[in-house]
Amino acid sequence: MRQLDAQLAIRFARTALGHVEQEYPNSIGHVLAGPQDAQTPSELHPAFYGSFDWHSCVHSWWTLLTLRRLFPHIAEAGAIAGQAEGTFTAHKLAGELAYAQRPSARGFERPYGWAWLHYLHLEASRHEDRDWAAQLEPLARHFAQGYRDYLPKLAYPITTGTHANTAFALTLSLDWACAFDSELEKLIADYARANFGELEEYRGWDLGGDFFLSPVLSVALLMMKIMPRDEYAEWFARVLPEGGWLETACAPVTVSDPTDGKMAHLDGLNLSRAWALCQIAPALSPDPRAATLEQMAEVHFAASLDAVDGHYMGSHWLASFALLALLAK
Repeated sequence: MRQLDAQLAIRFARTALGHVEQEYPNSIGHVLAGPQDAQTPSELHPAFYGSFDWHSCVHSWWTLLTLRRLFPHIAEAGAIAGQAEGTFTAHKLAGELAYAQRPSARGFERPYGWAWLHYLHLEASRHEDRDWAAQLEPLARHFAQGYRDYLPKLAYPITTGTHANTAFALTLSLDWACAFDSELEKLIADYARANFGELEEYRGWDLGGDFFLSPVLSVALLMMKIMPRDEYAEWFARVLPEGGWLETACAPVTVSDPTDGKMAHLDGLNLSRAWALCQIAPALSPDPRAATLEQMAEVHFAASLDAVDGHYMGSHWLASFALLALLAK
């Protein structure tokens, strides 16, 4: 799989800069308690109103801050910092927190947006020349409390290939918790072990017409992060044994209509599979299957890289998943 270089960084940055402040078209997940709640996206979300929907705006900002840190000398790095200064203000993020604290917003962006906000805050904390992390932290802490309320009640993890997927969200939030919240770190690890630790061989369907996540690889990636290496190798061999689903059915998918937002999700499936496979492969080494996983990651990544700056139904979010895969190398 190709390396993340300045050329790709510029390409991804220009794409994301072009939509994080683009308010329309917009898909909002908003509960109206009365006519007074009928407001525009930027009135509801003063910081994260762009990129077609709230979570895409959040993770597009993660993309931009990550590229600014890794490639500080590209011209786009200055533009990123300039736009971030106008976005991550105390006033705007207080507005985001106030929205999330509304009684009707208890399930807002749960868990996908929560996880991406955590990932954004984690990245912002690496930019020590700015106060972006301090401004984002109250919202990150609010969503951490959300997990503390939510996970003990979530009797059955959600294993769909879309936004509600439990394992994907816990994977991102676990990285944040390792740095900021040891109590949440333990809660996530305990939940993952209780619900996924004793899984048997995967025999389910791992492909749906609007999937952008692999249900089984999302779980496999989460378990890799919480299990010791030897234990994980045994778990992986049991759940995804050699000659099973991974080798026989995990192939890149195609998008028949990239202008359809749901169908465009399938480009995300290729990229998120590449990310998971790249991260899992080193944990299996020296098992020969590690090389197979790396090769699979490469072909999945190549299948959807062009969609990153294609039609807006994909370009408003796909750069983040391509970047995840590239950073996993």
